[in-house]
Amino acid sequence: MQDQQKDILISIVIPVKNGDIWLDKTIRTLLGQTLASRTEIIVIDSGSTDRTLSILGQYPVKVVQIAPDEFNHGSTRNLGARLAKGKFVAMTVQDAMPADENWLQHLLDGFDDDKVAGVCGQQIVPHDIDKNPVDWFRPLSPPGKVKYAFASPGEFESFSPDEKRDFCRWDNVTAMYRKDRLSEIPFQATSFAEDALWARDALRAGYSIVYNTAARVYHYHFESPDYTFRRCFTVYYNIYHYFGVKPTPASNEWKYIGSNIKTLVFAKTIGWPAKWKWLLFNYNQRRAIKRAIHAFNAALGAGELEQRHLEICGTPPQALKPISVSDS
Repeated sequence: MQDQQKDILISIVIPVKNGDIWLDKTIRTLLGQTLASRTEIIVIDSGSTDRTLSILGQYPVKVVQIAPDEFNHGSTRNLGARLAKGKFVAMTVQDAMPADENWLQHLLDGFDDDKVAGVCGQQIVPHDIDKNPVDWFRPLSPPGKVKYAFASPGEFESFSPDEKRDFCRWDNVTAMYRKDRLSEIPFQATSFAEDALWARDALRAGYSIVYNTAARVYHYHFESPDYTFRRCFTVYYNIYHYFGVKPTPASNEWKYIGSNIKTLVFAKTIGWPAKWKWLLFNYNQRRAIKRAIHAFNAALGAGELEQRHLEICGTPPQALKPISVSDS
């Protein structure tokens, strides 16, 4: 059981489901943070059927259980924020690993004045042989902070859809919030982009948001072309719905292929069979993305976007109703 007397500064909220292949390492890396002594971990499980709950039972974490069909990206995280005892609430996911022991500190460093409502970090891909070498993290500049703030909602709305989308590339895989701001500006109950919508709502409300690329987490999903097609379609659908941004057809195909070849040739830790495999993989991923762009624009032009999104991506989950809360 967690120490109820400790001075909790940060509450980490993690939605999970069937995450047993990641959770042991994820929890250990969180407990290894420099601020771990002032941190609590709240895990919201939506019906795991693997070893998730038994793994969590080995660690000092609070476990909250909800029904699988009641998971919702926004409402589930709002539940975690309500349960949080810390002044700050950090968000991550079951398969993300802090890149160093200062992840929480880097996020906290972004709160340099009272107007900052939240701080967002950066996802990166480690140089592991089972992960796409084209996506491996290769920094071009040192980490740094960028702050966005606007004098009024009208100022924010004066920017173009693309600019507003750029301001709101928020990411709940690595983010931290003032708890009182989450009470004032909760996440919207949505199946997608609850983080980007929160950033938009915070900016409209007159608060600042900060991006600090020093707050890095390792995170990677291996995707089939079919999954990439469906994921990209729902990304395009939601970003258009919320920000008015339309995807543009991919260009410079040969430049893209040439860049991939160059990257793979210089990936010294993998052999040529793997290089060829990853070259084909990236080619098929590129085709899936192009197919999603074409399908989106065709459906938008025909006035069938809602129906096509439903056919391709399914029905959003229902709102959340908490079932039980327990300490392990």
